[in-house]
Amino acid sequence: MSDLLPLFVKLQGRRVVLVGAGPVAAGKLKQLQAAGADVRVVAPEVHPEIAASGVEIAQRRFRPEDLDDAWLVVAAGPPEVNREVAAAGEARRLLVNAVDDPPNASAYLGGVVRRDGVTLAISTSGDAPALAGLLREALDAVLPDDVGQWMRVAREARPGWRRDGVPMEARRPLLLKALNDIYEGKA
Repeated sequence: MSDLLPLFVKLQGRRVVLVGAGPVAAGKLKQLQAAGADVRVVAPEVHPEIAASGVEIAQRRFRPEDLDDAWLVVAAGPPEVNREVAAAGEARRLLVNAVDDPPNASAYLGGVVRRDGVTLAISTSGDAPALAGLLREALDAVLPDDVGQWMRVAREARPGWRRDGVPMEARRPLLLKALNDIYEGKA
């Protein structure tokens, strides 16, 4: 498989179509809602958790025109449905995440850790989702509890660096010093 470009996408208020409405789709729905996406679910049968979520639901089979106003598509159906969704997405130049179906995917939703403004994502190119999950749990366990304070220090320092024309490569040592100052009682 070719190399992937890691990319974080703003989905706030943007239409995402979720094709499929089983338990796996319910998990994807939570991720999409956490990102603020405007989700429309298309599926003939709907899991109770999705039915209770408050999102728009078209309870029927997928149709290619379901993607006409979408920014992203998540296909969580059987392979034949995912294949149909992938073809419709490709025709519209949309990225398609096909859950546990790498041949029908052009985008992968990896393991994600979110804490205090920091987001870490792990991908195995769709080949080993269980490994991505284990790595997510491990990173969550080692991420410092005070990463929110790290974010505050970095966020506050950035405008000054930009104002003063500090080059990007010089900012990391400055940030490291500022973070060390937290633990030496200087911040």
